[in-house]
Amino acid sequence: MRLPSEFLLASVTTFAVLILGLPALGADRALPSFASSPITAWVPSRPAGDNFLPPSRGPGPVADDPAHPYAPNQGTAGQAAFHVGDLSNPILKPWAKEQMKKSNDEVLAGKIPFTARERCWPGGVPDFDIYERDRPVFWIQSPREIVMVNEHDAQLRHIWLNVPHSTKLKPSWYGESVGHFEGDTLVVDTIGLNDKTFVDNYRTPHTTQLHVIERFRLMDGGKLLHVDIRVDDPGAFNMPWNAVQEWKRRETSPITELICAENSAGYFNYDVRPVPTATHPDF
Repeated sequence: MRLPSEFLLASVTTFAVLILGLPALGADRALPSFASSPITAWVPSRPAGDNFLPPSRGPGPVADDPAHPYAPNQGTAGQAAFHVGDLSNPILKPWAKEQMKKSNDEVLAGKIPFTARERCWPGGVPDFDIYERDRPVFWIQSPREIVMVNEHDAQLRHIWLNVPHSTKLKPSWYGESVGHFEGDTLVVDTIGLNDKTFVDNYRTPHTTQLHVIERFRLMDGGKLLHVDIRVDDPGAFNMPWNAVQEWKRRETSPITELICAENSAGYFNYDVRPVPTATHPDF
């Protein structure tokens, strides 16, 4: 049964105020709020979409191979229907470049590559920032914790505020993110990531040494959410590098249920991977 949107709005607002300790909507806030109402969501802004933007200077993320520009749903002569990474980027260590070349060659041969969101896999960090180019991301913000919720399969990221990292971390899909505010900027530090994800949609690999720092800031009168991202992984990259992502604000309906059904069959020449399955309980 679908509840009236007015009821959902009131319910979520009451939950935020009474349970999470958020101030009532419209109340003064000492810190910026990325969730000013239960229907405030963020959608990747073009031209970024499902790719990172380069930084203003210094080493940046992998981008499209100039010889094979990305043209979604076209794949005409000289254009790729899926991302083909530029392997001349100096950030890549030889093993990472070799692995990506195999993937590039398969794409150019007509094979549909692996994409986390299309296989119902967790995106990891920093891929969460570009996980889905169309679905909104909602924020639940409290004094102790921020939860980022991607509507696609309700992928979640927890950001614990004003606490140090744990001393012993077991690698996981989204690792451990701790954050704090520096003025109007939310600084998020993430470690403890497993090596089962890619950092982007060019299938750029990483190791468990991956360390990501994100700096989130509201711009344009709160209409734009800007994040500067720093990526460091001495196991996969020759140097730390930086990237940018931007979301535009959208007032929409409360988050809807969108379950991603696992697709592990090899239809249409897909890059098939088994659905992630635990071999033993972790509790």
